[in-house]
Amino acid sequence: MTLNLCILTPNRIVWDLEVKEIILSTNSEQIVDIGILRICLNEQWLTMALMGGFSRIGNNEIIILVNDAKKGIDIDPQEAQQALEVVEANLRKVKGKRQIIKANIALR
Repeated sequence: MTLNLCILTPNRIVWDLEVKEIILSTNSEQIVDIGILRICLNEQWLTMALMGGFSRIGNNEIIILVNDAKKGIDIDPQEAQQALEVVEANLRKVKGKRQIIKANIALR
């Protein structure tokens, strides 16, 4: 059995193919967390970073609407590590609830 998986951002169609299986991190049946989507395609697992959104699941079709998405193969590990270190350093410097909230959002 296959599923039609469609991943959309406000600017583009990121994915629109049939897949065998997915693992999707959600808060509920419809709210998609910021995190990793795992996709089984041709007996291989691929990853995609999702930046939160919504999903609709039914009739062998999964539609995921997210703020942004990036395929795992397109993510540079060194660049991601450097960005994480900058955000973590900024988080340590903040004072006040509002700044802490903004810094935590940037961290995600």
